[in-house]
Amino acid sequence: MKSLDESSDIPLNPEAAVAVYSRSRLLFLEVLVGVVILIVGLMTNRLPPHFMVEPVPLFLAPMAGVTDLAYRLLALETGADLTFTEFTAASGLSRHAKHSWLKVESDPRESPFIPQIFGGDIDEMVQTVKLLQDRADIIDLNFGCPAPKVCRNDAGAALLRNPDKVVEMVKACIEAADIPITVKMRLGTGSGPNTALEICQRIEAEGVERICVHGRTLRQRYSGESDWEQIRDIVEAVDIPVIANGDVVDAKSAAACIEATGAAGLMIGRGAIGNPTIFHEIKRDLGWLNQNPPWGEDNPAVARYWCWERYLKLSSEVYEEGYCKNLKRHAVSFTKGLPGASNMRVELHSVQDHHELGKRVSDYLEDLASPRVVA
Repeated sequence: MKSLDESSDIPLNPEAAVAVYSRSRLLFLEVLVGVVILIVGLMTNRLPPHFMVEPVPLFLAPMAGVTDLAYRLLALETGADLTFTEFTAASGLSRHAKHSWLKVESDPRESPFIPQIFGGDIDEMVQTVKLLQDRADIIDLNFGCPAPKVCRNDAGAALLRNPDKVVEMVKACIEAADIPITVKMRLGTGSGPNTALEICQRIEAEGVERICVHGRTLRQRYSGESDWEQIRDIVEAVDIPVIANGDVVDAKSAAACIEATGAAGLMIGRGAIGNPTIFHEIKRDLGWLNQNPPWGEDNPAVARYWCWERYLKLSSEVYEEGYCKNLKRHAVSFTKGLPGASNMRVELHSVQDHHELGKRVSDYLEDLASPRVVA
């Protein structure tokens, strides 16, 4: 076997040797730079260009006690493309219960306005669609809530055990509506075969315009991992947009979910609780935008303080009382895991005045954002 030197009949002159060395060195430097970029990306959640995916819309998921009007407006300001109201019982809306109608208030800054409703009675759902359609741009039907108090009434994800009833309900709501109807669901109940794919194909034929699928079953609730492969099966089985939901918590998981599912968008729920900046961070880290955030500097503590202050300001603008019933819950979420927050939250339990509560959280977050220098 010839050596590398013996394999060529042409002697390597000094100029050629220098050229080979230069090319080898350049190739080594390119590989080294790529490795460094990848390591930095993994450490900072900012992904290198070859890991990027094409932009898709980011949705704030409907969540009870979280997605009140002020929080939805805040999410839109921090990068969310679409928001949904708290999921609201058709039984309460159809009976004109005040607490139910407070959940579906909107503001001109929220467009499109998408209330989400749930129920187990088809007539109640149809009546509620008729009541809402003059104020809504889209109405979303919930077949995904795993809460026992919802499922006991044969609503939410419990309906997935009966595909015929789901299809009948969706069809009746579409026939009653002059605006688009969309649906959010899970994969199934977890008892027996999953029914989501069959249901999605059937409700597409009835005219539903978009489907969001959480990649877990009713039985799983929020345990285990979201099954993105089953979401991809649904994406490939229908022609309408399918939005993926479940386990998207940062840019890396967002990119992985898009690649795995081929979904037309991502819905973010638990990852956005107390963390509305997640939408901006995903878009920034995936290279979908270049603009500075509304809070100015790229500092998580500054961002958290800005968001809390902005939430208080929005609450004062949109609620007659100047605050939302979810204020204390948001205070806990905004401070979770931060230094000294547990002691501060204990003190908040005894605070009844909402202005005082808001100020205490503001002071705490401001101190974290602007730490005092000790001489």
